[in-house]
Amino acid sequence: MYPDHTRAPAQRVVEVHHSTPLPPAVPVQPNAVPAVASIVLPDGRVVTGYAVNPAQPEPVAPKPAVSRTAVNVALGGVGFLAVCGGLILLTSFIAALTVFITQLITLAAVIFGGWIAVQIFSATGHQGGSTTVNIRKAVIKRNHFHG
Repeated sequence: MYPDHTRAPAQRVVEVHHSTPLPPAVPVQPNAVPAVASIVLPDGRVVTGYAVNPAQPEPVAPKPAVSRTAVNVALGGVGFLAVCGGLILLTSFIAALTVFITQLITLAAVIFGGWIAVQIFSATGHQGGSTTVNIRKAVIKRNHFHG
């Protein structure tokens, strides 16, 4: 299968050599063509070429731990609860204001009614400046009052 002058791959001794790149003779300027580097292999061959930096992948924007839809739904729920709470507070405020106004009206009626009662009862106690008519003795003829 193999010619006589070559050995079979299983019989070949394999030595691993790590190449050591030679430093460039001329310093590399930015945005310029890099200097050519040469590497001497253990068997005496020289490999010449440019040093190539490995391609860096573009950084990927970190994905948020929570999806945007979930955040939007949560914010919508918080907003809805805030509106509901505000409406409940507004309703409570209106109810309290209504009760307060009702109490003020009741207080005014009690005070005004008391003032009227004092005026009535104080006027019947003495004749100072008022006229008292006894309706039983009065005679009404042709829509005229005769006392």
